[in-house]
Amino acid sequence: MFEIREKPSMVERAMLVSICLPGDNIHEKQAMLDELEDLVSNLGIGIVRKELVRTRDVHAKFLCGTGKAEEVRMAAIAAEADCIVFDNMLAPSQQREWERLIDVCVIDREEVILDIFAKRARTREATMQVELARMQYSLPRMARMWAHLDRQGGGSGGGKGGGGASRGEGEKQIEVDRRLARARIESIQKDLEEVRKQRSTQRKERERQGVPTAAIVGYTNAGKSSLLRLVAEADVLAQNILFATLDTTTRKIELPDGQPLLLTDTVGFIRNLPHRLVEAFKSTLEEAVLADFLIQVVDASDPEALRHFETTLEVLAELGAADKPMVAVFNKTDLIPDEERASVIETLTAAVGIPVVPMSVVREQGADSLMNACVDMLSHRVVSRTYRIPLSRSDIIAAMHRDGKVVSTEYDGNDALVTATLPKSFAQKIASYAEPGGEH
Repeated sequence: MFEIREKPSMVERAMLVSICLPGDNIHEKQAMLDELEDLVSNLGIGIVRKELVRTRDVHAKFLCGTGKAEEVRMAAIAAEADCIVFDNMLAPSQQREWERLIDVCVIDREEVILDIFAKRARTREATMQVELARMQYSLPRMARMWAHLDRQGGGSGGGKGGGGASRGEGEKQIEVDRRLARARIESIQKDLEEVRKQRSTQRKERERQGVPTAAIVGYTNAGKSSLLRLVAEADVLAQNILFATLDTTTRKIELPDGQPLLLTDTVGFIRNLPHRLVEAFKSTLEEAVLADFLIQVVDASDPEALRHFETTLEVLAELGAADKPMVAVFNKTDLIPDEERASVIETLTAAVGIPVVPMSVVREQGADSLMNACVDMLSHRVVSRTYRIPLSRSDIIAAMHRDGKVVSTEYDGNDALVTATLPKSFAQKIASYAEPGGEH
């Protein structure tokens, strides 16, 4: 793996900087700076100072003016910071200008998120996706890394024709690295395409079986993996850290009406999630695009809960999944003070405008309500009614047990009166056995 730039072996003291540009919301910028503190802390780096820098105009060199840049430099020196982390996305040239000015390592929000993803990746697919994103980020930042190794030559030659003849410049190390990096990017993209084909094959098999699917989406650390563990008893990583899991996990559960449902956990979203990461994880996030409905998990105890909900919608819109039917899970309600809980949930419910299920996953509260909400989301797929099945057609009765939920069975002579909830496709096949007025 090509490193993005030469970095200190161990960064210990980071100063966080957010440049508030014209038109930016100052309160949102402060919230994102606080969020950056969580991101950087997840890398095990200490925070020595946070600076919110306001600027009237956007400047190409530093984003802010030279005067403000000098103030940042003096603050970094005073804090003895060995790294500056910008909440803004910096162009490669801006990173280099800041490093020349302050003479310490300078990184931006995107690089922090990429580094966290690199630490969290476990499976081969996730590792490849993260490596692809990092390589694409690194490519334009290779300039000036190898200036001291340029193979340029002059001097007097010893051959015929006398001295003073210059040799050709030859291939610079930066050109070699760029060529190798592009080759590696192409190789990863080909490997990921194979993974997408395998995932597509698996998906077609699920579609053939007619099992409905739901994707769990939401802001990072809202409790998506914990929710899957609770309702599906899935053995997946669920920790109170950002981007705890980057890999999709799918589990099959049975809803109260007997319908099977495939639940898929997805990678968490975040404000200003680098576009290249959205692109890299598209094969994973396709589960959200192709699901029958979405379960968006929101940390209701977070003051930024509504903004996190909107951020998730923005990423879903980028994926083409914003119009999917959706139910919202307001998780971590146990962390809201008792006297405020009802009003907070009421306010959030009014704001999101979709079905809502308050939950405390850690206390295992609300799972039944979520399962009933899933039944409602899929009610158009099933029929509940009573059928008169001849006992000689035990194969139909067995199929009703296998593909649906049999509520009750009574016997009338040589017939079985079976009340069941069945997928519409199956119910249509046995419609001739339906009892008149037997729909529930």
